Amino acid sequence: MSGSLVDFDVDRTYTIAQRALELMKSYGSSASPRSYEVWYTYVAGYKPAVNDAIKRLAAESGKIDDNAIETIHAQHIASERFGEEAEKTGAVVVSEIGQVMEMLDMALGSTRKYGQSLDAFAADLSDGVDRNRVREIVASLVLATKDVRATNETLESRLRETRGEIEGLRESLEAVRMESLTDPLTGIANRKHFEEMLVKSLDQALVERSPLALIVIDIDNFKRFNDTYGHLTGDQVLRLVSMTMREQIKAKSTLARFGGEEFGIIMPDTLLDVAKAAAERVRTSVMSRELIKRSTSESLGKVTISVGVAAMRKGDTAVSLLERADQCMFLAKRLGRNRTVTDIDPAFIKQSDSQSEVA
Repeated sequence: MSGSLVDFDVDRTYTIAQRALELMKSYGSSASPRSYEVWYTYVAGYKPAVNDAIKRLAAESGKIDDNAIETIHAQHIASERFGEEAEKTGAVVVSEIGQVMEMLDMALGSTRKYGQSLDAFAADLSDGVDRNRVREIVASLVLATKDVRATNETLESRLRETRGEIEGLRESLEAVRMESLTDPLTGIANRKHFEEMLVKSLDQALVERSPLALIVIDIDNFKRFNDTYGHLTGDQVLRLVSMTMREQIKAKSTLARFGGEEFGIIMPDTLLDVAKAAAERVRTSVMSRELIKRSTSESLGKVTISVGVAAMRKGDTAVSLLERADQCMFLAKRLGRNRTVTDIDPAFIKQSDSQSEVA
């Protein structure tokens, strides 16, 4: 006879873990906590959608890299976790609101009873009563007033407590919401937040008739860093770029990592030349830093980025603005990398004209 049910469950977790690690290695995924979580979920079969996504990717390419892992995690694990947390917190809020309604009902009942007492006293007085009866009425009125005051004090105290509890729940919900909009590796906005803010910023710029600029950044030869030095070094490169963006870009801009090694910066109320100068500050600052491998203190050389900058034009949508900034970035790649191209640069205009002629 085998061990207890607990022993069986523990044994099963080790079996799942071992198989997950084997698959991670077989399909080229890094041994990161996020990758492990995705593969463990796959082997355990907890979420059929995760299994379907992995099987589809495996059939298409035979490899599942960290970009694919991150997408699967964001779509099928992180989003579900956010929903569960929001549902749990929402249930507590509903309970607190129920308690508040009960207290208000109690207060209204007390007030109604007090009003009825006043009406009865007024009726007695209007009938004409002697001095002793007046004393009795006043004593009863004082007692009723004390009861109402005590009820109101209890209600006020409980409402203060409930207000604090609801405020704590609001902060908890806000923290969960922000987590769902943040890239966990770099700490800046993720693709979801980037897309939401781009639409919002464009609409605001149209209403206020103010300028809007968009910067798209791609790390040069990023795959080489990953293949040569491993995914941990690749993560270090991603953090380096995001940290530099934070240092060089003003606070009201939205900084985001919206692809594997692709970043975006939404700059409201910013003209193209100002955005280009900001992009150049980021590019030169990244290039000036030497990358050191933490485990060995080995110098891995310089990191460079290619940058595209586009400014909002009449008739632009979020899609068209992003597409134009993307095209500028890809042109920077073709021109030799480690440079910034804007949508008014002669090379970009020439490229656009030639594409129009072909179309």
